[in-house]
Amino acid sequence: QDSLGRRLSSGINAEYGGLQCVYEHESSILKCNMKFGCFLPPQHEKKKNLPVVYFLSGLTCTEQNFIMKSGFQKYAAKHGMVVVNPDTSPRGFDFPGEHDSYDFGSGAGFYVNATEDPWKNNYRMYSYVTGELPSVLASNFNINVNKSAISGHSMGGHGALISALKNPGKYKCVSAFAPINNPSECPWGVKAFSGYLGENKGAWKLNPAYSVTQYDATYLAKEYDGPKMEIMVDQGEEDPYLADKQLLPENLSNACSGNKLLNLNLRIQPGYDHGYYFITTFIEEHFTFMARHIC
Repeated sequence: QDSLGRRLSSGINAEYGGLQCVYEHESSILKCNMKFGCFLPPQHEKKKNLPVVYFLSGLTCTEQNFIMKSGFQKYAAKHGMVVVNPDTSPRGFDFPGEHDSYDFGSGAGFYVNATEDPWKNNYRMYSYVTGELPSVLASNFNINVNKSAISGHSMGGHGALISALKNPGKYKCVSAFAPINNPSECPWGVKAFSGYLGENKGAWKLNPAYSVTQYDATYLAKEYDGPKMEIMVDQGEEDPYLADKQLLPENLSNACSGNKLLNLNLRIQPGYDHGYYFITTFIEEHFTFMARHIC
């Protein structure tokens, strides 16, 4: 038992001189118990004010996918980064339809604060990721909240982008693997936003960038007016969801090109698809990119 909650005994493993842990705590924002992965690098026992990376996972994932499949620990240990990766939705409510599809409800919180019933009191992943979780970490670990970066994959890439763009200066940089760049214009996003935010599609696009209901990275990028920020995005050229118009990286690219405060490095990677083979191939470069900004 730790002050932040329960450290799961099955989730403590020595790796690259550090500790890969899984914690479970009671979330006041989501009103349920939540799990998150937390890699403590070798430096955590002696060095204070360690930089922290948040990684947000995609549809259907839990905190386990990134821990088990990406191989990030080697690079987090090298750079002395604490890495935190939460679950992808609240758990345990059993709302009508919550478990009926892979792209809405459980495992598919889309990192927004829902405004519609029955989701609005619990599906508040945006506030959890950008508010409650950093506060829990700052109270319990030797991290420097002023040296934070955020990254993610697919739905989690969307979450990382909007978290950085809606909170200028909170994250020193953002990276993403095959993110959902323009959810207001793709089937995944339209389904999720309709369910969580309401059917008025026009409101998703017309809301000002920093309004509480604007969660589209493409529109946020157009209006971003914070400190200059670097964005690194890798996209597999053979990704089936690219062809299906779920990801729309060209829309984010166009938005960033019109904003001198954003420097987007969009890399189209030939031969790669949407999965973890793609992520493991380029994860070192993403951690090197983030280390340049926060270490």
